[in-house]
Formats: sequence, structure tokens, C-alpha cells
Amino acid sequence: MARTVRDANLETRTARLRLTIRSEPYWRGLEKGFALGYRKRGRGGTWLARRRQADGGYAEHRIGTADDLQDADGVAVLDYGQAQKAARAWWRTELRHEEGHDTRSGPCTVAEAIAEYLKELEGRGAKSFYHTRRAAETHILPALGTALVGKLTAKKIEDWHRGLATKPALARSKPGRKLNHRKADKSADGVRKRRATANRILTVLKAALNHAWKSGHVPSDDAWRRVKPFRAVETARVRYLSETEWVRLVNACKPAFRNLVRGALLTGCRYGELTALHVADFNADAGVLTVRESKAGKPRRVVLTDEGQRLFATLTAGKLGNQPIFARADGGLWGKSHQLRPILEACSRAKIKPAISFHVLRHTHGSTLAMRGVPMGVIAEQLGHADTRMTEKHYAHLAPSYVADTIRAHFPTLGITDAGTVRPMHRKRANRIP
Repeated sequence: MARTVRDANLETRTARLRLTIRSEPYWRGLEKGFALGYRKRGRGGTWLARRRQADGGYAEHRIGTADDLQDADGVAVLDYGQAQKAARAWWRTELRHEEGHDTRSGPCTVAEAIAEYLKELEGRGAKSFYHTRRAAETHILPALGTALVGKLTAKKIEDWHRGLATKPALARSKPGRKLNHRKADKSADGVRKRRATANRILTVLKAALNHAWKSGHVPSDDAWRRVKPFRAVETARVRYLSETEWVRLVNACKPAFRNLVRGALLTGCRYGELTALHVADFNADAGVLTVRESKAGKPRRVVLTDEGQRLFATLTAGKLGNQPIFARADGGLWGKSHQLRPILEACSRAKIKPAISFHVLRHTHGSTLAMRGVPMGVIAEQLGHADTRMTEKHYAHLAPSYVADTIRAHFPTLGITDAGTVRPMHRKRANRIP
């Protein structure tokens, strides 16, 4: 909090009574280009604030009545310290207005808080903007959009949060149509998934409300700060394909989609990163791909194996640098959800159950590196993680372990199980993608 600037002529009633009555205010500078003023009249005075504008002129604002004739109430009648505080608040508001920030006053609804937060995300180019907007439109605004942020209670938010965890997952529906829900999954893993989803949506709501609080639209963040997410629901259960499964999957794909699946397995890139690649992003001399815009918003380089280099050399041969590396069978570009149906069809033909999402191919790349003993830092660099925390969460349990090796080496064979005659089947050369 800024200190109160002292002024012997203005800070007490007695001192102000000795001042000459005049129309020109008595000014006291508080900051460079900003001052508090007192205009002396016959029946008491008035507090003013003044700030220098970009064009060199001054903007003045009436703060309130001075406590010359009655005691200060902190609202309409202000003493010297209260006047300074009110003047600084006006000054900060004007500066935020100049910078393009929202300076509204009065009650703020959840819908307005969400809109302002989304505007801020879009302004700084956040990669999470689309998913944040979809989560808000689908799960937050219908239930809480009209509620005043200042009137929210912890119980209201908790009831909404628990309600999200009991609803079945949404099914795909056409734009403008009524939302459809999948059949409720009452298994332990189904409940865990819904609670994890509810936690992610709660995070979006809290981020928007915190933004409104920091912008001064609500006096306290206590209501949502006391709402806690479900515990122990973010356990990493990474699905990845075995060597025989990825060969079956690749063979089951149609040609154009097969190239996309091969690219994902050999690079660990996300679907959106692959579909955004252009021929110029492949450096055959260095054997790397440049992902110009990753999820984190920063470019990164992906190292290609010999097999990966052969694949991308084939896909880019004879193409111009600005042409996409991956295209659909009709020559068009792969869209946001164009991978959903092809991956399900390929899983059905390859007899991979349960069917995987395209993102599992990225997990397969990372899991394969971990099981071959590649350090977590190297895997994090390859996958574009900001640090090793996410990498360790998903893949550390797959890496060769000193603890596991030590236990297996020293615990005796007890001879209490049947040897059996069943042996797993292995396909020859299964470690290669055709």
C-alpha cells in the first residue's frame, strides 16, 4: 500500500481553515504526473485528483467532500488520508483503461468474468483458449452464468462441482443440437474419470474468478478458494501399444491415415502438430523435424530415427516447402477431429480393444523410450514437456528401476507356482513399422 504523502497545509482541518478561498485548487503531488487537490470554498472544500495525459493536458476528477464541517465517513466525506487513497484508486483505474483493460465497476456475473478471462487468454495467444472456452460454454455458463461473483458461496460451487462428477460423459453432437450423454460408466475407473474431468472444469472456473478478483470486480476470493478438488483422481494410467499392436494398427489403416499414424509413432508428436507440418519443417541433413507451434506455444525440434528419416524423406519428396507433409486421400487438409473415426475403424480391423485415441500413439512413443532406458530429461525434450515432472508422472514407472532389479535379483524362488505350458507368441521383426 502506498504511504500517505504529508502536507502541512492540507492534512488537518485547522490548516485548511487558514487557506485563502479561491477557485484554483491547492495541489499536492503524489506521483509523477499525478496530484491530489483541495478547492477551498466559503462553506467547506472539495477533494480533487489530477493526472497528466499523453497529449500533455490534465484530466481532473472530483473525489469527494473534505471533512471541514463534519466528520469523515470514508464515502462522501473524506479526510486527507482517505482522499489520497480514493485519488490513487481513480488513478489506477484510469491507467488500466488506457492500457485497454476492463475497468467496469459494480456487480459482475460469472458470465462476465468468464468473458473477460477468455479475452485475456486470447490476447496472449494461450493454446488452451479453445478448450477453456468449450469447457465454460458447456459446463459452467448454463449452471452459473447468471450468478453474481460476489454472491457465490462455497456450498453453491461445491454442489455444482459434485454434480459434474455424477453426470455421464458427453457424446458428440452436431452444432446447435441438444447435448447427448453417453451411457453412465459406474465402474471405479469411470467414477475416477468423471471426477478428474470435474476437477479440470473447476480449475477453469477458479481461474476466471481469480482473474475477476485481481481486476477488482469482487472484494474476496474466499468462496472458491475453500472449494477443494476431488483427491486421488489424476493417477496416471498411460495406455500404450505393444510392438505387435502397433504393427497390426499400422497395417489396418487406410494409406493416407497410415502415414499420419506412422508419423505419430515415430515422432511422439500430437495430432495437431503433425497436421500443421510443412515440407520445410523437415531437415533431412540434421534428421530433425521443427514443430513451429507446440502446445506450450514455443517451437521445438523432434529427433528422427533412421526409420523416421526414411518416412519423412518419402513423404516430402517432390513437394514444395510450403506444402503440408500429411494430406487426406482427397488432397485436403486434416481437420481438428478428422482422426476420430479413422482411428476407431483401424482399431476395429486390428482387433485392438478397447479402442485407443490418436493421443495414445504419442504415449506409445514416450513409453517405448522409457522402457529402453532413455533418461526422463531426454524424453521430456523429445515430447516438448516444459520440465520432467509430466514426463515422470506418465513414464517413470516404465523405466528400468534399480529397486525392481534389486528385488528380483535377491528374492528367492519359492517354488509355489505352476510353471505351466503357456508361452506368449511373438511375431518376428515386430519392432519395425512397415
